[in-house]
Amino acid sequence: MDLFTKSIQGLPATEKLRLVEQIWDDLATQEAPIPLPEWAVREATRRRDEMIADPRLGMTHADVWARIASSRHA
Repeated sequence: MDLFTKSIQGLPATEKLRLVEQIWDDLATQEAPIPLPEWAVREATRRRDEMIADPRLGMTHADVWARIASSRHA
């Protein structure tokens, strides 16, 4: 394990999340597409096909946000 990894492990969860957010924001500014491993493409395809076959499996935006809100108050 390298020094960088050890220093990340020593951070509190809030700082780790802030670091992830900064990395995510930086990735979003990149022009080049981010390559996906083949397993991720297969899984996305499987989930898409599953949703097409039975749309009842999905959730509306409102349902997602309601679920998030209720989990914060639990």
